[in-house]
Amino acid sequence: MTSKVFLAIRVQAAPRRAFDLFVGEIGQWWRPNGLFQTTPRAPGRLAFEAGEGGRLTETLANGKVFEIGRIAVWEPPSRLVFSYRQANFPPDLQTEVEVRFEAFGEETRVSVEHRGFDRVPVGSAARHGFPDQILLMRLADFWRAHLASLGGLA
Repeated sequence: MTSKVFLAIRVQAAPRRAFDLFVGEIGQWWRPNGLFQTTPRAPGRLAFEAGEGGRLTETLANGKVFEIGRIAVWEPPSRLVFSYRQANFPPDLQTEVEVRFEAFGEETRVSVEHRGFDRVPVGSAARHGFPDQILLMRLADFWRAHLASLGGLA
């Protein structure tokens, strides 16, 4: 199976602004999704801790914090790479998300490559019973909705 999805969108913002919106305002543009839940409970608010080694977390209404991933590459305003895990992933499994911000005139092309779903075991609840291609199509839809929401915020 091809283990990644790749999507891109142009937003009405300079690369620095697009990067800052992506990391600093993720709680505003991120849209919860039942298939790709990051916590085992009702969705909370996402936030990044800036810099390499910083965390991507989700804070629930009761104050409990779940770590979704860690930042591996922090290169503002052009690139961000972080690990990503869902609530229903096996304990030792994580995937990786790479986001790039490239200037195109007055706009910025924001591209997302989410890779590593080939490591999700076939019988895992994280697959929801989907065959490989359908799972990746659903993951692409997930990121398409997020990028549209980011673009609307920009």
